[in-house]
Amino acid sequence: MEKVGWQAIATPNSRLWTSLAALIILLPNPASTLAQPMAEEVPEEVLRTEIITAARSPLTGEPLSAAEYAALEEQLQRQQGLPEADPAVARLLLLIQLRQLAEPVFPFLF
Repeated sequence: MEKVGWQAIATPNSRLWTSLAALIILLPNPASTLAQPMAEEVPEEVLRTEIITAARSPLTGEPLSAAEYAALEEQLQRQQGLPEADPAVARLLLLIQLRQLAEPVFPFLF
């Protein structure tokens, strides 16, 4: 009886090489064992007490000194309420809100 397919060329020597190749492929990658451990995160309590020596403006993103940053923070905290909107924009917002209220009642108009 004649062997068909891969069995025709399978010899004890080729099976050995196939097993060795599979073993080499399945071994873990040595580069993964050289990975560095994760850095520990700094606790939030420590970050709260940290003194800011160089910062960026939350408005423009430009670098600020510690004194400029403190002055900007104080100015932002003193602002009360929302800034005034342009009257044209305020009117458009009012019209949008009125349209949203009327749409469920009169869906055929919109």
